[in-house]
Amino acid sequence: MNPLNHIRDLPGSLRQRLAFRWMLRQNQQDERRLAQEIAAHAHPDPTLPPVMVFNTTTRLVQLSLNSAYSLLAAWGLRLQGVPVVHIVCRGGMSRCVLATDRRNPAVEPPCKACINQSEALYSGAQVEWFDYQVDGDLDHQLQGLSPEEMQTFSYKDLPLGKLALPSLRWSLRRHNLVDDEPTRFLYRAVHSLSLRVARRFESALDRHQPQSVLVFNGTFFPEAAARTVALRRGIPVVSHESAFLPFSAFFTTGEATAYPLDIPDDFVLDDEQETILDAYLEKRFQGNFSMAGIRFWPEMHSLGEAFWERASRFKQVVPVFTNVVFDTSQGHANVVFPHMFAWLDEVLKIIRSHPETYFVIRAHPDEHRAGKESQETVRDWVAANRATELPNVLFVDSNEYFSSYELMQRSKFVIIYNSTIGMEASILGTPVLCGGKPRFTQPPAAFFPQTPQAFRQQAEDFLNAAKVEFPEEHRRNARRFLYYQLYRSSLPFGDFLEEDRSWRGFARFKSFNWQALLPENSPAIQVVLGGLLDGKPFLMDER
Repeated sequence: MNPLNHIRDLPGSLRQRLAFRWMLRQNQQDERRLAQEIAAHAHPDPTLPPVMVFNTTTRLVQLSLNSAYSLLAAWGLRLQGVPVVHIVCRGGMSRCVLATDRRNPAVEPPCKACINQSEALYSGAQVEWFDYQVDGDLDHQLQGLSPEEMQTFSYKDLPLGKLALPSLRWSLRRHNLVDDEPTRFLYRAVHSLSLRVARRFESALDRHQPQSVLVFNGTFFPEAAARTVALRRGIPVVSHESAFLPFSAFFTTGEATAYPLDIPDDFVLDDEQETILDAYLEKRFQGNFSMAGIRFWPEMHSLGEAFWERASRFKQVVPVFTNVVFDTSQGHANVVFPHMFAWLDEVLKIIRSHPETYFVIRAHPDEHRAGKESQETVRDWVAANRATELPNVLFVDSNEYFSSYELMQRSKFVIIYNSTIGMEASILGTPVLCGGKPRFTQPPAAFFPQTPQAFRQQAEDFLNAAKVEFPEEHRRNARRFLYYQLYRSSLPFGDFLEEDRSWRGFARFKSFNWQALLPENSPAIQVVLGGLLDGKPFLMDER
């Protein structure tokens, strides 16, 4: 008998809680059963150096895509006889990235539920648990420091401020941290935890002498600390992130959040590849795509006659596409301006000096996603600067689902910070001017001036020109990059995963036999093993 039949008759809030617990328990039972099946057929060779796996920032109490990717990689290694050591948190994070309460950072994370999930996922595996410890000397040195001072703080041999900063910005959903006691409290805690993880990981490296280390993204503070100490010892470190196709992952020896791709200069799309990419783009230009299990465009509307009637009163139309603050908080994006809002300040000066141009400032559709709402938003910046009082400005908020693609095709050029929309504009044949460093400029696919002054001059030149010349290499390189990103570097794990039945953005394991994880049966596992064990590139063989 299905217990859900009785749950349906209960009051709403109680029904939801009980259903959540029942589904979670069922998922964990399935995960434990699968993990034990892997353990029964895995026979690691004790003479081989192990691979160490650390991904404490991928999930709390449910299976996320990224926790699944590293676990599947570990299972594949073990089934090939390679020892794997999982370093797993057992209340070792007095505060953690995913459980941070922005309103009250003193709230403790759900450690018991998280540990239960870990026990299910790592059943039958070699696990080293770590607990929380305090360094009194470090805590004493941090007392009284402001968030700005803590950003450059180092302790002994570790740049703790640098390791902690991306996590603080992501957790608090703001680039510019507020100097108040809750923020200082959280920053001190993250400094202490970064040190704790680093020391704990150093101890594990001493004991196991691994051949390589696998971490989630390498940017959030626990994994960043582990990555730092491993690289200092010359141990190869691989990081991973969700890729751009459903149920796909990106693995790299670089920074996963920067998405480094080494595309050969002689790589040219053939007719079949062009056709495959065009089919993908046809869906994307209709908003029909998702990233990490999230679909940003539930619907997409035409701009309409009223919009174009107003736009016709101006000489030209220029969209300004912003990004979400947790995607612009990474250092690799902010190489020209210190942050996105400093870039917007410069854009506003340009807007004021060009009343003949209609500027459409577009907030990213993910800026107000429930549960991940930005606390430092483009909407607030627009209001504080009274930008919409200018007759040549239209602000489009994140919950207005009109077609950015229609807008781009009828614009003189596009201004972006580092959003992927710039790559799509280049593919559509619209010139793109970048203020931050996007992933797709690795082969030149947009105009990317290297100083604020050069950015301003380039914008002025474009606005004053009768027509902006569009280099065909930008379109070609954007298509090359997108194809490589989708079909070479996105490793497919859809044979093993599907969407969770209850929680948007989470995953659950399909029913599959352990033999499906053998490299001869899974191209993705074959690529991961080659990269972790032999240093091969993490790229799919198109054959």
